[in-house]
Amino acid sequence: MKVVLFCGGYGLRMRNGTSDDTPKPMAMVGPRPLIWHVMRYYAHYGHKEFILCLGYGAHHIKDFFLNYEETTSNDFVLRNGRAELLSTDIADWTITFAQTGTESPIGERLRRVRHHLDGDEMFLANYADVLTDAPLPEMIDRFTRTDAGASMMVVPPQSSFHCVDLGENGMVGGITAVSEMPLWENGGYFVLRQEVFDHIPEDGDLVADGCAGLAKGGRLLAYQHRGFWKPTDTVKERAALDAAYAHGNRPWAVWEQDGRTAVGAS
Repeated sequence: MKVVLFCGGYGLRMRNGTSDDTPKPMAMVGPRPLIWHVMRYYAHYGHKEFILCLGYGAHHIKDFFLNYEETTSNDFVLRNGRAELLSTDIADWTITFAQTGTESPIGERLRRVRHHLDGDEMFLANYADVLTDAPLPEMIDRFTRTDAGASMMVVPPQSSFHCVDLGENGMVGGITAVSEMPLWENGGYFVLRQEVFDHIPEDGDLVADGCAGLAKGGRLLAYQHRGFWKPTDTVKERAALDAAYAHGNRPWAVWEQDGRTAVGAS
């Protein structure tokens, strides 16, 4: 199944006020950028055809893959001055690089790569900046057993803030942590059918238009995930993931976990 990755945003909060034009998916976690970790997640489960929706800082992503160094994350033998790889990361991946505009909203980016999907009934999509250990085969299987037009992974609220219940005369009736409220957030992992395009207008958004349109017709499925899920919207969040990687705490790296094997997919 093809995987569409949205990797053309500015990522202003990630740049921390600098003039660096590196797009957010290229922020480093360990020795590899975020987008690599996301792609390895999908490849682990057999989905190795990627369509990258490029925009701001596209040359950084192109250069990374065009000059990809397998020895960074694979064992190898150096013999007669040449590296002989014992394993590879991306040798069997197919990656389509599509320029989808620097100002395009995500729905429009998806519209602009529709022809690369070859009319496939179903495909996967992701923001390319969120890491998770969610069981992708289960997510897909649950979706395929329905006739929904799209599936959106949802996660509990991540905010550390508290909501205050105000009564009469400004007296507080109760305080509840947002994380304890019966709410769910968009987790950024999607399984989509072609039907989603019927709800995305020109310059539209995937969630506000596509998913919302399907939801109104009762055709949007939610996959609830309470396991590991971490966004990287800020420098602090990216740094936390980088530190976790350095300490060997990387639950999103399902390809490293003993006893787990890739699940093939078409």
